[in-house]
Amino acid sequence: MRSFIVFLCLIPILLFSCQSVSLERQLKEAIKDKKAEIGIAVIIDGKDTITVNNDNHYPLMSVFKFHQALALADYMAKHKQSLDTLLKIEKSDLKPDTYSPLRDKYPQGEIEMSIADLLRYTLQQSDNNACDILFNYQGGTDAVDKYIHSLGIQDCAIVGTEAAMHEDLDLCYQNWSTPLAAAELLEIFRREPLFAKEYKDFIWQTMVECQTGQDRMVAPLLDKKVTVGHKTGTGDHNAKGQQIGCNDIGFVLLPDGRTYSIAVFVKDSEESFADNSKIIADISRIVYEYVMQSTKRGNNS
Repeated sequence: MRSFIVFLCLIPILLFSCQSVSLERQLKEAIKDKKAEIGIAVIIDGKDTITVNNDNHYPLMSVFKFHQALALADYMAKHKQSLDTLLKIEKSDLKPDTYSPLRDKYPQGEIEMSIADLLRYTLQQSDNNACDILFNYQGGTDAVDKYIHSLGIQDCAIVGTEAAMHEDLDLCYQNWSTPLAAAELLEIFRREPLFAKEYKDFIWQTMVECQTGQDRMVAPLLDKKVTVGHKTGTGDHNAKGQQIGCNDIGFVLLPDGRTYSIAVFVKDSEESFADNSKIIADISRIVYEYVMQSTKRGNNS
């Protein structure tokens, strides 16, 4: 009788193990023929974790603007700064040969802009000049790197600004993360009281309103009545003609209260830009369908 009871207790563990293998198998099948290194991490309801190719280092590209935003909020909290704090923007801050809607709108600079608005430019539009202006304000990439490590996230590094990466494409590879480290950082942001609610709510909402990468993680979720907050990263071509990075990380909240965090990194890809985005969209769809199916299984058990 005692052995039977132990067996019954093991059933949920065995079921999740089988389901995790099933999801891992689906993800591996989806990427097996792609001409790229692809890393994936998913954390479901804060505990169930699935990874694929997690041992590699993947260029963060503009995904590191999420890391920057968390470190910025911590810096502002410690210095008792409001999101309404104004920063001076000189013309010299607006580099010409980089992606920057901010520069396109204010080409002459010589303006003041709130940190809130600069964060909107970085997190929603992935503006490179706005990113580096904030790096200058908060103490540079080293301060961000140290803060992220202080949260217990070790498998990542942030060493170069957007301007530095633009000058030396090889530096893109030194701003790196594993997929699991990125997914764990999303979980920490969502679940831990890192700083005042004012900052957390602002970052959260700004990620939910992200305007970049609509053909990536969010594409299969647009009509699903879910909440998605995410941050993309997009690299140029390296000397071999490969796209250095095409990334998306984010959190998904389902109507029934279930949640998951997901990170997808596509590295050194010989696929087209559009196909790299579709890889991420397909992975997002597989994960969403898996979570929904597991929810149905739980309700029917």
